[in-house]
Amino acid sequence: MKKLNIYFYLFLFISSVNTSHIKADVYLENFSLDDVLKNGRSLMSLDYGLHYLETQSNEQKKLFIGVHGSNSEGYEWIYPLKTIDSNKTFTTFFRYNDDFCPNRSYIKLNKEISSLLDNNQNINEVVLIGHSYGAMVVAMFSDKWTRDIPLSIHSVAGPLTGPISSSAKSSFFKNLCDYYPPNAINNNVNFFQWRTIKELDGAFKNLEYDPQVIELQGSEVIRLPETYNNRRLGHNWSLSWVADHINK
Repeated sequence: MKKLNIYFYLFLFISSVNTSHIKADVYLENFSLDDVLKNGRSLMSLDYGLHYLETQSNEQKKLFIGVHGSNSEGYEWIYPLKTIDSNKTFTTFFRYNDDFCPNRSYIKLNKEISSLLDNNQNINEVVLIGHSYGAMVVAMFSDKWTRDIPLSIHSVAGPLTGPISSSAKSSFFKNLCDYYPPNAINNNVNFFQWRTIKELDGAFKNLEYDPQVIELQGSEVIRLPETYNNRRLGHNWSLSWVADHINK
């Protein structure tokens, strides 16, 4: 027993040391499109929770929250975050542990949003963009949003049916996670399904089905094109294409 205790405390010590090296504060104004890989690493080094990527002001009326996918390196978010941001937008990023069920992340994010809105009466609109696994997190707001202010949910290349069958997490997820695809949309909610072409999406192309496809009455489905800026429009580029079109 004493030996086990020693190992336990050693594990806690190593964990605390590792954690101290990954904490970072990042700001949108410092992001550079010339080094998205470095900026992406900084973004994903953030502690779990909702992070403000800029200073708040009374001009900001819209709360924007980006929710990353599983095993994200962060670089796919740099251009979209800079593109979507404006003087009237308060841009934030939700960092979460994608080893856990999306339900747990939804609960945490919902609390963070409620706290922020309660303390910022100037916000009159919320926009959630979830990419890949993160789409399952934001989709859970579809029938649970009860605020008076409107909410827009954007699922981008999201496996809304549940984790893809080729994922190592799939069997664990199905047995332990109480996740169901959204089947209703509350008042004050707009739901957008931005779907990649399955055969061009590296995350989905080898599957026998398209995990992005669900029937959700009242949602708007947009199928992304084959290319973006003369490149194949795959899983990660989908975010940039969507960011361009949200801003139109």
